[in-house]
Amino acid sequence: MAATAVRYLRSVGAATTAGPAPVDPLPRPHLRAVAEGEQPPVDPGEFRRVLGSFASGVTVVTAHNPDDPAGPAGFACQSFASLSLDPPLVTFMVARTSTTWPRIARAGAFCVNVLGADQGALCRSFAVSGADKFAGVAYGPAPVTGSPRLDSVAAWIDCRVQAVHTGGDHLIVVGRVEALGAADGTVPLLFHRGAFGRFAPLDD
Repeated sequence: MAATAVRYLRSVGAATTAGPAPVDPLPRPHLRAVAEGEQPPVDPGEFRRVLGSFASGVTVVTAHNPDDPAGPAGFACQSFASLSLDPPLVTFMVARTSTTWPRIARAGAFCVNVLGADQGALCRSFAVSGADKFAGVAYGPAPVTGSPRLDSVAAWIDCRVQAVHTGGDHLIVVGRVEALGAADGTVPLLFHRGAFGRFAPLDD
């Protein structure tokens, strides 16, 4: 059975022969769309308000395809998480309407850059559309895939695309970790209820 990742990457013209074989996805039900005249089960505004109560870290997902004349690609991403230790897998979610994701898919690899508490402005620069997001941004190649590893980030995870699953109006991207690193003592950037913040440990 061909994996979802292979089908997706072929559809966007990416090579599928490099790296380990993708993991076959588990069976899943067909996507359900709200029919015309049917009320969604929850109000979208209330959905955003309640889910905004969950504080998350902030990352920038980057990729570089030498054949892409537009240069490196990247976008700000909150929906990043570790997924598996054996094999080492991580995941992030991206909107189907994203214009950056197809460029990352064609590259077949990406680097997750975990932002530090003083990098809110950097996050905002990668959250906009239609601009040169890498203008004035210092970075170097991640050691295995060559994806952009931004300078002074709290941590970085160098990955190859392992699988892509559908999830409503988003795609669920699974990456196989090839290399990673972190800066000791760096305070992470957090996002909660539409605003940036920083972590402060509780007193015992």
